[in-house]
Amino acid sequence: MKNLLLFTIGLLLIINPGWTQTASIKKSPPLSEAAPQSVGISPERLKKLDAMLEEALQNDEIPGLVALVARNGKIVYHAAKGKADAEDGKAMSKDAIFRIASQTKAITSTAVMMLWEEGKIRLDDPISKWIPEFKSPQVLQDFRYADTTYTTRPANKEITIRHLLTHTSGLGYGVIDGDERMKMIYQKAGIVDLYTTEHISIAENIKKLAILPLHHNPGEKYTYSEGLDVLGYLIEIVSGMPFDQFLRKRLFDPLGMNDTWFYLPDAKASRLVKVQRKVDGQWENFPVTFYDPQYPITGAKSFFSGGAGLSSTAKDYATFLQMYLNGGELNGVRILSRKTIETMMENQIGDLWSGAKHYGLAFGVVTPDGVAEGGIGSEGTFDWGGYFNTQYFADPQEKIIGILLKQTSQTSGDQTGWKFRQMVFTLLDD
Repeated sequence: MKNLLLFTIGLLLIINPGWTQTASIKKSPPLSEAAPQSVGISPERLKKLDAMLEEALQNDEIPGLVALVARNGKIVYHAAKGKADAEDGKAMSKDAIFRIASQTKAITSTAVMMLWEEGKIRLDDPISKWIPEFKSPQVLQDFRYADTTYTTRPANKEITIRHLLTHTSGLGYGVIDGDERMKMIYQKAGIVDLYTTEHISIAENIKKLAILPLHHNPGEKYTYSEGLDVLGYLIEIVSGMPFDQFLRKRLFDPLGMNDTWFYLPDAKASRLVKVQRKVDGQWENFPVTFYDPQYPITGAKSFFSGGAGLSSTAKDYATFLQMYLNGGELNGVRILSRKTIETMMENQIGDLWSGAKHYGLAFGVVTPDGVAEGGIGSEGTFDWGGYFNTQYFADPQEKIIGILLKQTSQTSGDQTGWKFRQMVFTLLDD
């Protein structure tokens, strides 16, 4: 019997020399559609969720949306409703492409942790090790509104990669910053906050940003910032590849995220949803303000914002989240170790946040207080959103993903975000 077993193993190795390697690889399937009841989701309750979204459209709270719910790697709800363009009345489609803005941050953070896994960086390394302009950071002290001049004092420590990942670096966010002084300083310096159609590189932008004053000493407070833009530049330096190419080669292509781009190929441009706002009771396409809504179709196409630059579809982003729910693997491609993901989900900023969520290395993460609050998922559910009214969440305990993509700005009255999330967790029927 023993000789027969050895003979069989030998034969397998001759037929397939890679058998010993491939047999041990955990391989989860790509996302696919399935009947709700097959993964413990109530079809009747899904109808109620769908009716809620339909009612929001009928009440003119939003012009259009794409929503997706998946459980155990199976898409059980994927709907497109309303209009993708207020001017020509184009109907929304399931494969519509949305500017996901700050949902880019989790993707950039993932890329950083891929390099960390390779031993290229350490989380508590000072960023000045790679970007020397960040050496000897200064904190804003006095500011003169009349001419935007200011004085500074030396920060008590250097900015680290961990500070940048967790928005505790002290950097600001320019035009969307909560401090008027920082808005003025960043504007005067010509800092790009979201993205641009102008010809500029992330290296140019970050080197200008590096010499500006901080809100506070690194690590002292949580201040939403351009830290992930800095890390996009770090990825270029450490990997030796342009940031967009790194994401394409190392993340998007391996996962099959073919609709996620900084700048859309011509063949995909017609699927981009217009940014819309309501004026005098009517939806209209958004004009050019501090950003050009024609991004990511037109312009120089040279700036890759790690904090806000990507556009994507509901299914592509669900694919990215499913990789996390699978412990870092999808369809036989391992992006991260499950141990790395455990670190990323831990509270990285102590009591700088408290209550329903703590902040990890890429996401807000639901705490026991959040579970008690209700309607936002199990402990460990991770989430974030985007400037143009996009939201996502993923619950590792229930293996459920919810994505709700809209594309509006400067509007009020939209209640679909909290309602959608609250109702998704009522769908469980197992």
